[in-house]
Amino acid sequence: MAEQAARGRGDELPVGAALERAFTFEVRDFSRVCRLIHQRAGISLGPHKRDMVYSRLVRRVRAGGFMRFVDYLDALEARDDGDEWQAFVNCLTTNLTSFFREGYHFDVLLEQLRQASPSADAPLRIWCAAASTGEEAWSLAITACEAFGTLAPPVRILATDIDTQVLETAERGVYGVDRITALSEERKQAFFQRGTGPHAGQCRIKPALRELVEFRAVNLLESTYAVAPGLAAIFCRNVMIYFDKPTQYGVLQRMRPLLSSEGRLYAGHSESFNQALDLFTPCGRTVYRPTR
Repeated sequence: MAEQAARGRGDELPVGAALERAFTFEVRDFSRVCRLIHQRAGISLGPHKRDMVYSRLVRRVRAGGFMRFVDYLDALEARDDGDEWQAFVNCLTTNLTSFFREGYHFDVLLEQLRQASPSADAPLRIWCAAASTGEEAWSLAITACEAFGTLAPPVRILATDIDTQVLETAERGVYGVDRITALSEERKQAFFQRGTGPHAGQCRIKPALRELVEFRAVNLLESTYAVAPGLAAIFCRNVMIYFDKPTQYGVLQRMRPLLSSEGRLYAGHSESFNQALDLFTPCGRTVYRPTR
């Protein structure tokens, strides 16, 4: 989702750029955007995000032929156009991720998988709840392969995000070779194919890993998730920091029944759920188990 929240794209305007804006963007327009994105995606935007919002949404204002943000927002709410709402959400979610980001979690998961007793008929299931452009989901797949010593481990991964554009990138599984620079040569050779000719400078996930991962759009604000219970792990990292506390609690409340009794919730390095100790108990570095 991915993450489903602000994860820098590098297209923000500097503070004070309002004087150079080609389209009218009032304070009340920003407040309205904040309300709408909170309703649609749970994202809470602070006042310092005003220039970022302008730079992200101005493309939609221009595409619609409007001269003022208020006209775009009026049309957005009046028409109830599902495609435009999705474009609105996609513009305001951001996607900073990498392979094996916060790598200590994958070490914990590796041991968790090795201690489990799955079967071909009952594979371990992992939900990557903020898949972004896919690096985290593929890192989970690689970890599963390494845990069981095979490219066909008894593990299945559901990778979701609210942003449909990043999910297309994730499912394609094609990246610039610079994205895997930090990986060991063993991992590069075992799990990636290098492009040649017109595809030089690119790499793609090996077909065997694709069999392990399903991609799907999911909004964490939905009242229920189309995810079967009994999950071994939920990776929901660097998402909750962009939700207010009531929204965080609601998401955790919906996730809790989806984990098995021995399941684990993996959160981002700066995320803490002390307000939800009735749901989850810390059991490691930003790792949680269901409270019994």
